[in-house]
Amino acid sequence: MSVFRGIAHVYGDNIDTDRIIPGKYTKTLDAQTLAAHVLEDLDPNFAGRVRPGDVFVAGYHFGAGSSREQAAIALKVAGISVVIARSFAGIFYRNAINIGLPLVEAPDHAILDGHCVCVDLEQGLVVDETSGCVYRSARMPPVMVAILRAGGLVNYLRQYGDYEMECEAT
Repeated sequence: MSVFRGIAHVYGDNIDTDRIIPGKYTKTLDAQTLAAHVLEDLDPNFAGRVRPGDVFVAGYHFGAGSSREQAAIALKVAGISVVIARSFAGIFYRNAINIGLPLVEAPDHAILDGHCVCVDLEQGLVVDETSGCVYRSARMPPVMVAILRAGGLVNYLRQYGDYEMECEAT
């Protein structure tokens, strides 16, 4: 799936991984526990308000800070279908793709909380269906879309094999 539609939850700039999931919760492997505490220091009601398919919208430098993969996992398991931000920290971007959470960089977005948003990864489009505004984003490379469709990098490698396996087969 490369098209996502959901209700926007809009936050500001510089939301780091400690704000996404506090460090005290990173010592569990239970993804439901992570989801239950997602954003609790920034917005204590977020985990109870988010619904499957919702869209997370942020400003600049989303996901900066530590390289904890749990931040992306917490958002995904909480029900977020895609994250839109003006810019992302590189390690968060890669972690999110690796666990199957789509990200879209839309530097000029003006999406408001509660708006219905549609995102097309392959076309590089973000449509605020409530306001009618359309924002361009970079088209996601086909291999990244394939990783997301597979549910993340591990599932992708299970399905298609890794580089060494491809080389041995030829």
